Amino acid sequence: MIRPPYLRKGDKVGIVSPSRSITFDEIHPSIRVLQKFGLEVVLGSHVFSRHNQFAGTDEYRREDFQQMLDDDSIRAILCSRGGYGAVRIIDKLNFTRFLLHPKWIVGYSDITVFHAHIHEHFGIETLHATMPKNILSDVPDDSIKSMINALFGYPVTYSCSRSPLSRDGSGEGILVGGNLSILCNLMGSASALNTEGKILFLEDVDEYLYHIDRMMMNLKRAKKLSGLAGLIVGGMTKMNDNTVPFGKLPGEIIAEAVTEFKYPVCFDFPAGHVERNLALIFGRKIKLSVGKQVMITF
Repeated sequence: MIRPPYLRKGDKVGIVSPSRSITFDEIHPSIRVLQKFGLEVVLGSHVFSRHNQFAGTDEYRREDFQQMLDDDSIRAILCSRGGYGAVRIIDKLNFTRFLLHPKWIVGYSDITVFHAHIHEHFGIETLHATMPKNILSDVPDDSIKSMINALFGYPVTYSCSRSPLSRDGSGEGILVGGNLSILCNLMGSASALNTEGKILFLEDVDEYLYHIDRMMMNLKRAKKLSGLAGLIVGGMTKMNDNTVPFGKLPGEIIAEAVTEFKYPVCFDFPAGHVERNLALIFGRKIKLSVGKQVMITF
């Protein structure tokens, strides 16, 4: 895997909006935070544009992302928020310059499209981490600190308590994944993930419980679960149910889907659509140990 250069004070970072629209007020705190860490913030020309629910037309959003990919002075591209829209521009982007001068792509949720595509086609590490919309204060919290630590190249090791659903064991592999809904929607496309021998991370928000079951069955039938070295499940947040209950919680649905496999499984890891959203380096070989405590070492 190719690792983009770590950031240093004085580096430029770009903010773009490849998905849903956003306002200046929503990202102003994040600009102050990034400046506190000595970074120079460059905004995309159309970052505050609006076209229906999107941050401008497909062409505006593509143009901003392409400009940041091609500008060698930009050392990281932070996506302002998720929502929906990245898949509409991914095939229109030219990564030629990016391959010559890799840089960090940062975000989660809909940004899973970029994580998966870049991993599969170019083998370049990306950062699943908080986004400007989620930064509500210029006082860095754990989410922000973990993002900054990863971008600046500080050692990344996480320890958290073991969920009752977790399965003990240890495994090593390249970390991939992201939003469950997005990963399922990418299946059969040029951005679909190869999960064989890897550690898969999954998270989601605002889905019906039976949707979670259907998506896990989809991954299982597509052989995306059988060859894993480990599974990390993050936030499964704001889930919905039907009038007639589905009968299982999200963790129980996922645990059932991987019952027959022997790799370690960690549930309730603090990443995804949760308040404490710790940064994960996709494309990095990690070690997952699940016992009395969960340890993740990058």
